Amino acid sequence: MALFTDFGYTDEQKMMRESLLRLAADTLPPARIRELDREGAWPHEAYQALAKAGWLGLLYPERYGGLDGSYKDLVVLLETLSYHYACLGTTYMTSPIYAGLQVLHNGSEELRRDYLVPMLRGELYFAFALTEPQTGSDAASIKTHARRDGGDYVLNGQKWFITSAHVADWLVVVVKTDPSADPPHRGFSLLFVDARAKGVTIRPIETLGRHTTHTNQIFFDDVRVPARCLLGEENRAWKQLMRGLNLERVAIAACGAGNAQKAVEIASDYARQRVQFGQPISRLQVIAHKLADMRIKAEVARLVTYRTAEMMDAGVDARMETAIAKVVATENDFQCADIGMQVMGGAGYSMEHDMQRLFRDSRLGPIGGGSNEIQRNIIAKLMDL
Repeated sequence: MALFTDFGYTDEQKMMRESLLRLAADTLPPARIRELDREGAWPHEAYQALAKAGWLGLLYPERYGGLDGSYKDLVVLLETLSYHYACLGTTYMTSPIYAGLQVLHNGSEELRRDYLVPMLRGELYFAFALTEPQTGSDAASIKTHARRDGGDYVLNGQKWFITSAHVADWLVVVVKTDPSADPPHRGFSLLFVDARAKGVTIRPIETLGRHTTHTNQIFFDDVRVPARCLLGEENRAWKQLMRGLNLERVAIAACGAGNAQKAVEIASDYARQRVQFGQPISRLQVIAHKLADMRIKAEVARLVTYRTAEMMDAGVDARMETAIAKVVATENDFQCADIGMQVMGGAGYSMEHDMQRLFRDSRLGPIGGGSNEIQRNIIAKLMDL
């Protein structure tokens, strides 16, 4: 089973999915994925293959080497990559989506030419730095700050849980530039920071899963950032952030939908082959119902994600729907992996099989990108509760 139905896809989207599946299989065979997971190594070969094929520019204008794709196209891409390997979807999202789109929408033409275009060719990698040790869900309380000093900003502070910062060439960093702003988020700005600049220190954080695109802490100690690297207007970054975070939610949902489908496939294949009481366990109703529940959860994750992407393509205000999609897809993803572990029993718990990796990787979904508790707050607020 190579993903679920492609009903509702255009011919181009069907071709996209098949092409991406081939690329992922060629550059990341199962043995290589397990090796990367054990070693905490980054999938350079697969990422460069995506760049060479032009996929990094999916959402970008043609004038920068992009494909002028839709949000639904992005969902097809991320679902497919994450079906093959969850961290491959995350690898893609971090640079072209989370960080790169901030440069596209808010950077000068000079920054786009000098850095964005090479990023889309795979020559540079960007990471996005928002979260801090004491400010995760409460993003408006960040402490990292920058003050203007002549032609530079001087940056100090710390960021936490920053995906793939250890391989990044440049960082899009959310900073406070007006400490007296009330409310605080009116004093936020975005800076485009050289990850190898003097005063920048990046250290890995050991985590349960997502070993390939692991997270990092970043320290900024009197880092000088040229004023031309300000993205957008000073003290006006909050609106820019909200636009990016809304897209982040549907992107995370797409990755969850893809990973959930892989869990269904692994558990179903195992159940057909595992014989107990003289028959494959897939014929036992208690197991068949678990697999049916997994399929339902994976399908629902897909449906809510695709509907949300189509609303965004139509220009509809989809803030509530992106929050719903993020909650549904990530929670269903984890539940699929959890049920899959139970179906496989001891085999699922062993490192010889991939279900344990899907279980570990899926657990981040309800936490990262704005916890699902925060998403429920957003939904409640939009319901006027």
